[in-house]
Amino acid sequence: MNRRELLGVVGALGAGSGLGTSHGLADDHAKPTDNKLMAPVGNQHLHFCGIHVAKKDPRIQVITQHYCGMRGEPGSEMHQCLLYDSVGKGAKLLGVEYIISNELFQKLPEEEKKYWHVHTYEVLSGGLIAPGMAPPDEIAFMNGLLTTWGKSWHTWPDQTTPVPMGEPMLMWSLTGDGQGDPKVIGARDREFGVTTADIRKKRIDAIGYEVPAVPQPKSMDEVGRQWTATGEDKPTPKKK
Repeated sequence: MNRRELLGVVGALGAGSGLGTSHGLADDHAKPTDNKLMAPVGNQHLHFCGIHVAKKDPRIQVITQHYCGMRGEPGSEMHQCLLYDSVGKGAKLLGVEYIISNELFQKLPEEEKKYWHVHTYEVLSGGLIAPGMAPPDEIAFMNGLLTTWGKSWHTWPDQTTPVPMGEPMLMWSLTGDGQGDPKVIGARDREFGVTTADIRKKRIDAIGYEVPAVPQPKSMDEVGRQWTATGEDKPTPKKK
């Protein structure tokens, strides 16, 4: 499978098929059988989990569940994701993320690039997981996600508030060792019964690259890099 096909892999943990309110109003107007009405959300069938970091303050780190689907026809270069704080029925809708290929990212205007974060470190370090996939499928999917870029806004920036409040927050990714909050990583690992360190070793062996070493951005205007802090931005082959 190529990268475009990989992002169409169906995760076992799918998005819910219905919408409801405390008064049942939605149920009166949109039944699950009304497929043409449910098509946009019914497309969000791919699930994976990562840790989002606020670009303005990397101390803000959030376990984020992604439910993604391809925009448009098969072979589309962009995927759209709904972001939640959990996989539970009453999960909070945190925001949205758009995912594009490196080829598309490189064609963006320079002013636009500052909004997009990399996925390379997250993939190779074990920061991203797809717990509904069989291990071989997860490796194949992560290999396809490796050089993609994401643009993510959390419209519910403070999860302690009863309703979304304040301005949307531009989110970033972990890009190097020592940046992740051990408590956040530990909570994610316990939730899905995984060990990030074990995943990291298997990813490096399977994909064949060492994890990147890129510091967090020093300003909101800084553009992300995939592999290195300076020089040519290319991967380091796995050490033998």
